[in-house]
Amino acid sequence: MIFGWIAATAAPPDRWDMRRAGWTLCHGHQGSRCDCRHVLVCDTRALTPEQRRGLAEADKPAWRLILLGVEEPAERAALLSLGCAEALGAATTLRELALRAARVDEMFGLLPRWRDLGPLTLDLFHRDARKGSTWLHLHPREFGVLWRLADTPGEPVTRRQLLEDVWRMAHVPPTNSVEVHVSRLRAKLAAAGCAELVETVPQGGYRLTADLPFMFPRKPGSERDKLDRYLLALDWPDPATPFPLESDRRDELAQFRR
Repeated sequence: MIFGWIAATAAPPDRWDMRRAGWTLCHGHQGSRCDCRHVLVCDTRALTPEQRRGLAEADKPAWRLILLGVEEPAERAALLSLGCAEALGAATTLRELALRAARVDEMFGLLPRWRDLGPLTLDLFHRDARKGSTWLHLHPREFGVLWRLADTPGEPVTRRQLLEDVWRMAHVPPTNSVEVHVSRLRAKLAAAGCAELVETVPQGGYRLTADLPFMFPRKPGSERDKLDRYLLALDWPDPATPFPLESDRRDELAQFRR
């Protein structure tokens, strides 16, 4: 399992270093930034309650965030209500942290109920898509096609794959059902102002287009990521002023201060 670390130090202290519990530290971070999409463990002892709230809101929904160093029960409850995975005190042990992180990692990997495609929200529970508060009233198979294409955005999905995954057919029957449902899906997308969302692949099949700017605005390492922008704006402590309990980390703070 993989975790990311967010703090003024580049690596977690021994008491919270989940590598000692068999985890792998994601190195897709620089200083106080973290671009990974795994469980994120955040040392927030040096942050104010307002900054902790901003951290959660910047990554909303914040299901992957485990915030350490939150001592007040009322504040922990408020952070959990914002969607944080965990809000824990500074006395949290490595064993407890690793167990809680494993639970978060398992939940974070579950099939999501919602998916955002630009201005559209796909709702797996209702098997429909909406733009704002307006539902598109998709047929279940129209929704299934759109959800399947969203599994691999920008990548082609063949007609055979759609028949297997959406129609649950192990063979390719002599029918144009796929084409008919895609045509109807496109008509409903066009009515919602998303006519170019589903495109035909010349080699056969369909895909979600990657050409529209609202579809895939974020690239790995991009500073347009809300959480990255917020972390860059935080007033992390000066390296000469180590965290409580971390007086032996001055060199690390000085080395990794941005």
